[in-house]
Amino acid sequence: LSIAGVYFATDILRIMGASPEAAAHGTPFIRIMMGGSIIIVLLFLINGIFRGAGNASIAMWSLVVANIANIILCPIFINGFGPIPAYGLTGAAIATTIGRTLGVMFQVYHLLSSKNVLKIKIKQLLPDWQQIVAIIKIAAPGVFQFVIASCSWIFLAQLVARTGGDTGSAGYQTALRLMMFFMLPAWGLSNAAATLVGQNMGAKRLDRAEESVLKTLRYNATFMGIVMILFLTCGRFFVSFFTNDPAVIAVANQALQILSLGFIVYGIGMVLISTFNGAGDTWTPTWINIVGFWMFQIPFAYFLADYMEMGPKGVFIAIPVAEVGICIAGYILFKRGKWKTIKV
Repeated sequence: LSIAGVYFATDILRIMGASPEAAAHGTPFIRIMMGGSIIIVLLFLINGIFRGAGNASIAMWSLVVANIANIILCPIFINGFGPIPAYGLTGAAIATTIGRTLGVMFQVYHLLSSKNVLKIKIKQLLPDWQQIVAIIKIAAPGVFQFVIASCSWIFLAQLVARTGGDTGSAGYQTALRLMMFFMLPAWGLSNAAATLVGQNMGAKRLDRAEESVLKTLRYNATFMGIVMILFLTCGRFFVSFFTNDPAVIAVANQALQILSLGFIVYGIGMVLISTFNGAGDTWTPTWINIVGFWMFQIPFAYFLADYMEMGPKGVFIAIPVAEVGICIAGYILFKRGKWKTIKV
């Protein structure tokens, strides 16, 4: 992926709807981001190790380190500071890659620490084909979930760029960056739900597993409700930290205003998806994502943006509407309880 991203960076941007000028300007950004793909893979892989060991706090704090470093370094590398020149858009990629690298270094430090419950031995690094096959069987649906979400994001980004031009695309990406930072605690809580479900199911405490999910649902919904209020009231203020272009600020603020309306159900959906994965029922969220993203969200976004001529606003509306459907489907399947019968 890294090699393909570096080599085909310009082509990827053109496919996503970027103009020739924007593609030329964004190629260094894509090359750095795709070239650092191994870092993001390690970030999520090691996070999975900590969550599986029951140490979800380290997993969350590694993401906090990565994102705080990113937020601090972005203005420095974008606008320049002291001996560091202004790299513009390329600086955002440099800052993001450095931030993720610091997150991985934080993980490795704790992974190798004597206080860690996991003890890594050299012989454990040798391939165990029986374990590899078992891992692939469990992980394959999880990979599909990631591919489904990523492809959906690419289609939506392409649609925003095609209907809203460079300004629409820049505003949308700015809104997404803000959302990802503010959602860090919500991701941490949803990952904690997966850990609690796995531990309680292993202990044959199905009642406690369901109770932990319902409590996490309430906490996550409350937190996302607070973030929703922040974006509805202070969205333009947060966006102004990333750009001073009035047109981009207007698009980004509109995106935040619309997308934040679905934050509460999105927070609930995050916990439910993590619950299924934590219980080993990885195919259920895969099918939910296929129907929610590919069969509803993308067609609905195209309908609003193109047929109804709403442009990027149509894409923004389609996202929370799809999240409502995903949340409802996830909750219905959660209450049916099939996830409690899965044997890993």
